[in-house]
Amino acid sequence: MTFPEWTKPCIYGALGGAIAVTIIGFSWGGWTTNGTAQTMAQDLASDEVTLAMVPVCLNISTADPERTEKLSILQDLSGFGRRNAMMETGWAIRPGSDAPDRDLADACLAGLELDGS
Repeated sequence: MTFPEWTKPCIYGALGGAIAVTIIGFSWGGWTTNGTAQTMAQDLASDEVTLAMVPVCLNISTADPERTEKLSILQDLSGFGRRNAMMETGWAIRPGSDAPDRDLADACLAGLELDGS
């Protein structure tokens, strides 16, 4: 069986077009792989849970009898020291967890609005 002479360029054109569409789609078109989409979804879910936990953190801080001492310590520090001190207060612990959460500590510090933090 013989193929027409135009078949070979047509197949090469279709293959080149498919490769070009794939490259353009993943680089500029916003296409993602399943693994990337799963990672993005997990990051978004983690961020939303952290934001939902900020009122809980603030309520725990207002109920703490040592609140004024802990707030004065937090105001004296800055940067990573402030976040670490916030984690040591016990206010940035998610319910059901024993360890403080670093992202929740940052969000709770922003919620406390300590002198421009």
